[in-house]
Amino acid sequence: MNLDLRDKCAIVCAASKGLGRATALSLAREGARVAICARSEATLAATAAEIHASTGALIVPIVADVGVADDVDRLVDHAAAELGAVDILITNTGGPKAAPFVELSDADWREAIDSLLMSVVRLSRAVIPHMRRRGGGRIINITSISAKQPVEGLVLSNALRAGITGLARTIANELASEKILVNCVAPGYTATDRVIELAEAASQREGITAEAAQARTVATIPLRRLATTAEFADVVAFLASGRASYVTGTTLQIDGGYVRGLL
Repeated sequence: MNLDLRDKCAIVCAASKGLGRATALSLAREGARVAICARSEATLAATAAEIHASTGALIVPIVADVGVADDVDRLVDHAAAELGAVDILITNTGGPKAAPFVELSDADWREAIDSLLMSVVRLSRAVIPHMRRRGGGRIINITSISAKQPVEGLVLSNALRAGITGLARTIANELASEKILVNCVAPGYTATDRVIELAEAASQREGITAEAAQARTVATIPLRRLATTAEFADVVAFLASGRASYVTGTTLQIDGGYVRGLL
């Protein structure tokens, strides 16, 4: 299927590695011009160079922390100036601290709220005027299966990813008449650094090896394997394309069947 994203302009957050990097690569392969952001300048520059070399697409690296309000405004302004427009926003952040509820301080909550929830609020608010000028657009939030099925030990993610889902569902209705489509994608267990970190955290809590913790997780996935980042990214690229022109206000999990709920 040709997704035909030629001449579309996208911002992909937290894109120096993992799901963000894979998403930027998938969009670039379909012909989009892509601004990518992350906090590490060296890693971000290397990723931009690799994606450009692989696809020939314009890739604009912008150092930014999406948990900081000023950085969000600067990111969107810079991306719009370099790309010529903003048609697609992919929100994404690193996972928050993993800990039981009673071990989390107010500072932990404030940091997670700014990083996870307020980043989506600010980014969405910043790109909507650009999308209105283009006659439509796509806002796609990378959340987590924890928004549908809470994950043990991830209370920050469980609470705040659900908040992002509620926000997205609300503004999807508000913006639908302007052809700005808003959706969430909820990755399950995928072969990323974050999954390795979670396995190591479980290892320390429970006194088992990280390999045993990982194997236990894989055993709960009906497909009996982790997803690849490319499998995830290609679904995001579909939602960003004109082929998904009647999809808004939904959360699509990419989890190999892990979530047991009907919806």
